[in-house]
Formats: sequence, structure tokens, C-alpha cells
Amino acid sequence: MPSNNTKYYLRPFGFIPLKDIDLQKNKVIEVRGNHYSNIELIKKEKRKVSRTNFLVEDFYKLADGNKYLQKYLNSLKNKKIEKNHILKKKKSLIFSILNITPDSFSDGGENLNFKNNITKAEQMIKDGADYIDIGGESTRPGASKVKASDEILRVLPTIQSLNHKKINLSLDTRNSSTMELGILAGVKIINDVSALKNDKKSIDILKKYKIPVILMHMPGTPRTMMKNTNYFDVVLDVYDFLEERIKFCESKGIDRNNIIIDPGIGFGKKLDDNIKLLKQLSIFHTLDCPIMLGISRKRFISAINKNSEPKDRLGGTISTTIHAMMQGIRIHRVHDVKEVRQAIDVFEKINEK
Repeated sequence: MPSNNTKYYLRPFGFIPLKDIDLQKNKVIEVRGNHYSNIELIKKEKRKVSRTNFLVEDFYKLADGNKYLQKYLNSLKNKKIEKNHILKKKKSLIFSILNITPDSFSDGGENLNFKNNITKAEQMIKDGADYIDIGGESTRPGASKVKASDEILRVLPTIQSLNHKKINLSLDTRNSSTMELGILAGVKIINDVSALKNDKKSIDILKKYKIPVILMHMPGTPRTMMKNTNYFDVVLDVYDFLEERIKFCESKGIDRNNIIIDPGIGFGKKLDDNIKLLKQLSIFHTLDCPIMLGISRKRFISAINKNSEPKDRLGGTISTTIHAMMQGIRIHRVHDVKEVRQAIDVFEKINEK
């Protein structure tokens, strides 16, 4: 029995394409539709972390009769996640980014024209987007906070028009008043980069309307987050943060089926932190929530190959998206819908049984 200071984490790895799968009992583990040959057992005890790799069949033997390990193992094998209402129709979802802001890192100022917004959103849907993720406040590193009233004036006309066209919408906001007006205008999902920490009233709005929320990890605020990059272990610290926010939501009456998590690549993380998270994304499956990944055009791509302009980062975006899919990530927030949808469709076709 672990002590109060001991905590376990499980990370499946060793991706096996379906076309090559050997489905002998106990030889592989199926996680979110993917199959893996190995499991890493991570044990954190105060300020000490140990990691041990097992073949799946050997881990099953270790976990037999151990209720703590079985709990995490059952979370990995939980197929109810694949039946979550936003994932039930498609294996992978694309949330297309529509920033109605003058200062977003990639497309600031491009989408301030209302008619252009509508045309662009319609094209994104034609290109393969499942949701349009609308934002009225830049959350790039160093960005200043925008008044909720200004944010509402930016996003509401576009939300109302796109909802009239029956386009699925999510709203990227950390303000409760923007959330409520957005929901009343037709928004189906709230995407909060503060994981509901910015506005104490946000949890009440989500409880009232019972729609899904995306909880993202970010230390501090967009203005301060790059000053808060000291982690004990970035992967475990992000995991623990998201676990706490999930528990908070459930304690306030939010159904776990309405929670999506996002590790927050680029938000308060240096290059090495982002790489560690991307290498170990599959650890987050034991949190029993769908996982969204937002890596589109992020700065870490340029830090690797020196392409400085955000729009020059498509190759890195696609590469990271495919890497994430091999770890069971099924929700992708992107700028370049047509290209990423093509990459996803081809990857899924190649790897189908």
C-alpha cells in the first residue's frame, strides 16, 4: 500500500499499427483505439521519481491483486472515453482557430473583418474542421488582459452568424460573462486556458448550461506565464495540475464526461519542457478525459529548425500532430485545417486493420 506521499503514474508506449497487431491476450494494451506493447510505471515519492519499463504482459502480472495499479490500468483501458459525445462520430476531431484579435501570435489582425470571418470559417468547415474555435483575446506569451466587454463585442456577431449557419462552435475565453453570452448565442464547448481559475463565476456558468469545457494547463496568466517555468518534473506537474482541476470541477457538479484536458504546449514552458510533454503525452490518458492538443505553429517548432515566422511552421505542426496521434490524442486545435486533415486521414488509413 503506497503512503500518502507516494503517487503512481502509467504511460503506455511502443505504438503498434493495427495492420501489424497481434491481439493475443495480455500481449498488448488497447488505449483510445491504439495498441501498445509496453507500460512505464512512474513512482513519485516526495521529491524522488523512479521509472520502470514493462512489457504489457509483465505489467499485468505485477498489477494482479494490486488495487492501486489496477485503478490506473482500468483508466487506460476505459473505452467509455471513445464514446464521449464529441468523439462518438469521428476518430479524430479538428478544432480550427479563428482569432478575432489584433495581436494573436500567428494571425493577429487578420480576422477583424466580420464578413471575412464568416467566409473563412465556412472554408475551414469545407476543409475538414469539426469545430470553429473562436477567440477574442490573445493569450500569446506576454499578452495583456482584455476587458470582457471588449472581448464580447469582438466575438458575439461572428458566433451568432455562424450558429445560424449550423456550424459547430467552441469559444476560447476565460471570462464568465463571455462564456454565458457565447453559450446563449450557440457555442457548444468552452475552451478556457486558465482551467477556470481566472474567473470564479465560470464554474457556475458551466454547471448551469451543462456543456463541455476544455481545461488547459498554464502557470499564472498569459502576461506572467513565461516567468513561471520552474518545474519539479514538468510532465508530472502538469498531470497533477489537471487532475486537481478535474476534481475541482466534479466537486462543483460538473460531469466528468463534459471535461476535456489540454497540457498547454507553449504556455509557461521552455523548449525542453514542451519536448518532454510531447514525448510523454500518453501519460494523461489515466485522467479519464479526452485530450486536446494545441501545437499549431507554436514557437517550439522554430526553436528546433529556425523557421521564425509562424506561417512557416506547417511541417512541424503536421509532424507533431502525427506523433500525438500515435499516443492516442484525438482532438487537434490547428490553423491549417486542410493540410492537417489530409495528414490525419492518410495516417488513419495507413494504420487501419
